[in-house]
Amino acid sequence: MWRVLKRSSREEAASELFAALYPRLAGWCRRLVDDDETAHEIASEAFTRLWARWTSVDEPRGFLYVTAANIVRDHWRKVERERRAMRRATAEVLVDGQGEGRDGQTDPSVRMLVQSLPERLRVPILLYYYADMPVREVAAATGRKEGTVKADLHAAREMLRAGLRRSLDHTH
Repeated sequence: MWRVLKRSSREEAASELFAALYPRLAGWCRRLVDDDETAHEIASEAFTRLWARWTSVDEPRGFLYVTAANIVRDHWRKVERERRAMRRATAEVLVDGQGEGRDGQTDPSVRMLVQSLPERLRVPILLYYYADMPVREVAAATGRKEGTVKADLHAAREMLRAGLRRSLDHTH
């Protein structure tokens, strides 16, 4: 039904398909990821992938939903990796309970502090904590020796501790 060989007809068919399926696909994604912007990004990416394979896809609707489901799964994995990384990084940064608010929650400024690290220190932190890479893999990925990576991770944690202390001093 949607497969058409002529370019103008192909574009018309794609446009009709988009108009017919995008709102429902984006709404379905919204229920899965609980965020409008992310849902629209996922639905748009699914359509982009469909367009790239347009002539070889027999069932566009099924392709779109399977593709969107795979992208949602990848999104969930990324979010969980970020949560684990934040917990690990925060746990190692906190010193004697510093960095916790009155309600026991960790200070959300940790992410901003990580982003403010010099690239030389930020990259190992992101790879080690956010990508769950062991020191050996971080060393290989950055072209550094394992000892250098360990020293950089230590220096980054010290800078994060100092940053948390400063932010806590300003809030008390």
